[in-house]
Amino acid sequence: MKKQLLATLFGATLVLGACGGGDDANKDADKDAGGDDAVAFNIDDAPVSTGSCVSCHGGNFEGSGSNPSLQKVGAKYDQAEIEDIIINGTGGGMPGGMMSDEDAAKMAEWLAEQK
Repeated sequence: MKKQLLATLFGATLVLGACGGGDDANKDADKDAGGDDAVAFNIDDAPVSTGSCVSCHGGNFEGSGSNPSLQKVGAKYDQAEIEDIIINGTGGGMPGGMMSDEDAAKMAEWLAEQK
């Protein structure tokens, strides 16, 4: 009986978890509205693969744990500073060499525009 109950709860958790999300239509509506809550950031616009970035900074660069959000990093750092951080790291939690210098330059240019 306990096994059946646990299996049912586990199955229900999986189904409900799979049904979550899907707010893409709402995000698009927020962008179009142009109000204070408008979402201007879209990770899909990144010029290079962001796989190594999202593992620490979150699936939409929203920040994760002690890793900062990159969604408005251009308001804090200019393109040269961002490129230096990507290439050399910070000496703290951000390691250097996570992408080629060419990709780092493209990514830094894009991130600098995120304000």
